[in-house]
Amino acid sequence: MNFLRLFARFVRGSVFLVLRGNSAYWAWIAVLLALIASGGIAYARQVTEGLGITAMRDQVSWGFYIGNFTFLVGVAAAAVVLVIPAYVYEWKPIREIVIYGELLAVSAIIMCLLFVLVDIGRPDRFWHLLPPAGHLNFPYSILAWDVLVLNIYFVINFVVVTHILYRAFSGQHYNPRIVVPMVLLSIPMAVGIHTVTAFLFNGLAARPYWNSSILAPQFLASAFCSGPAILLIVVQLLRRFSRFEIQDAAISKIAELMAYAMFLNLFLHGAEAFKEFYSNTEHVLYTRYWFLGLGDHRTLVPYAWTAVGLNVLAFVLFIVPGARRNWISLNIGCVATYAGCYIDKGMGLIIPGLTPDALGEIYVYYPTMTELRVAAGIFALGFLLFTLMLKVAVPITLGEFHGGTAGQPGGASQHA
Repeated sequence: MNFLRLFARFVRGSVFLVLRGNSAYWAWIAVLLALIASGGIAYARQVTEGLGITAMRDQVSWGFYIGNFTFLVGVAAAAVVLVIPAYVYEWKPIREIVIYGELLAVSAIIMCLLFVLVDIGRPDRFWHLLPPAGHLNFPYSILAWDVLVLNIYFVINFVVVTHILYRAFSGQHYNPRIVVPMVLLSIPMAVGIHTVTAFLFNGLAARPYWNSSILAPQFLASAFCSGPAILLIVVQLLRRFSRFEIQDAAISKIAELMAYAMFLNLFLHGAEAFKEFYSNTEHVLYTRYWFLGLGDHRTLVPYAWTAVGLNVLAFVLFIVPGARRNWISLNIGCVATYAGCYIDKGMGLIIPGLTPDALGEIYVYYPTMTELRVAAGIFALGFLLFTLMLKVAVPITLGEFHGGTAGQPGGASQHA
């Protein structure tokens, strides 16, 4: 009975917290809900009329949806950048924000699964991707492996976050025998979700642009940049609008780790470009289409060099100690990292891999308004979930919302 009363208090208090906020909070929620509604309407039309209302065709059968899926898998995997120094090396300043990285991972995986759902022509068959109910053709299908590791990684992060927050709400320390093994297991799982996603691409021998053994480390290097870039901005906002405190040393260390990851990302991209252009085989067409264009077809060239420029800018800003300690240059670097990796994982990965097609035809792909609205709705849903989870998690970690507090519904203090 005590557990049920405490849990009921937790639920009531959580509802109370998410329903409180200033005008900026409600404006943010209203924008997200509007985008979700717009995306839902667009997706309903897509289901009714079919994928023909998107820009995807036989020549480019993967597009904006799968590009976003690939990018978000990296965002989810990036929690390991915080987990290793916090739990393996016991560095306390970063441990304070690990839980927020895991909340971001949970939100990102939900968005990943939604992007797969909207990319399926028959969404009623999505249940086949949900173990153990679905028929995944395991272990022969690489997609089955990808779905399996994504679901395991989701469960690990969800259980760890729920356990830590609920124990903190109850006034108890988390159980190390539960948390530590699961956190350590999340490290190979984080590597696994992006590695297996890379295998989905480089296992396609008929697609030379993807058929590279260094694609998996490329994915991981870019993931260890993009995810922390989002988190650094989030923790600064938390520090600005709540009593949450994080040591500057932790922010500087995360930015330093991002600099190393970005260097590896740039190095691997450069090594792959050298191999293609120096060997100059017929397979260089795909890389040439991305960086230089083919004939009059130069649609992607501005995106390619914008991504390179943003990634180089982010590396320079993060590798210089003074720049990563300056809040303006730090945030410029975060935005540059996010945008550069997003272009690389989206337009820069999917489209050149499919263009020209097997018959040499160049189909110029642009996402339609339907695809843009559906994608915006999914991102808005992910950010809404992340916002609501933070609205509960931050007061718990600050000790403002716990089972023993009196006076407010669910034990939420006036300052939550």
